Amino acid sequence: MDDILAIAAGSRATPNVLRSLQVSIEDYWRRDDQHGSEALRPAVIGQLRYVMGVIRDAVDPNYRRSLHGIAAELARLAGWTYFDARQYSAAQGYFTESLRFAREIDDRTFIANVLACLSLQATYQDKPQDAITLARAAQDNARSAGGTPRLLAMLSVREAFGHASAHDREAAHRAITEAHRHFGCIADGDGDPAWVRYFDHTKLTVDTGIVLGRLNEAGAAEPLIAEGLKAEPMANLRGRAFHTFWLARTQLQRREVELACATAGEALALTAAIESPRVVAHLHEFCRLLRPYRSSASAAELSDRITGMAE
Repeated sequence: MDDILAIAAGSRATPNVLRSLQVSIEDYWRRDDQHGSEALRPAVIGQLRYVMGVIRDAVDPNYRRSLHGIAAELARLAGWTYFDARQYSAAQGYFTESLRFAREIDDRTFIANVLACLSLQATYQDKPQDAITLARAAQDNARSAGGTPRLLAMLSVREAFGHASAHDREAAHRAITEAHRHFGCIADGDGDPAWVRYFDHTKLTVDTGIVLGRLNEAGAAEPLIAEGLKAEPMANLRGRAFHTFWLARTQLQRREVELACATAGEALALTAAIESPRVVAHLHEFCRLLRPYRSSASAAELSDRITGMAE
């Protein structure tokens, strides 16, 4: 059906087609932040198939290079939607496809981006050594391509996530220190790829807090995550739900049970407005962490509310 429609439409590469595709991608980024990625998947995969058809008919090498870059990002986005849905095998398939498109044009900076996604997924699959190896491979690709300080900072944080999952406190702190060092080198005119511009000071702050929370350093983690949430755009509902969960988790680590339950309740309310099985799974994780405190009325009430959600 896709091939038939592509032939009927006479799909071909033009500057307007390339601009339209890039605008669509940027819109997907915004909608993912605001509402989660579940509803985006059909559109992203359909557009990826469309682009693959256009690539087949493209002759101009400049158009072909641009189209490969667009296809790489659409495949990465498709992988991200499956990752957020906790469908890791499907996600890996699309991430691998994204790598192939990026390798076709030797875009080592974008290869680093996809490896960073695979590294994050490995932390969710309880494969911390894989996460560390992938993050370091991403850094190698970025450095070889003259990666910007912002990109290197983001990749160092991904490595820190891996070390924190492996409970290697010293290595996690080294990676976080490296991330802040790189971030301090950011300057106007660095030429950051559009896909890494989301990694601003707010994101660095909250991610640092998450790493510390994973290391059970709740006293240092809580104010950082709280600071990040204050600065995070209100429209980014998926990010706010995710970060609110982490704030509640660090508060619970500090045995601030009533406060933690109130904060987790905020995350639960945000989750109702988005489609992100990954965030829902984090709330069920919080419910399990509440078991020792079920004698508390607030903990029991919140646990019942979370249990009523489909995991």
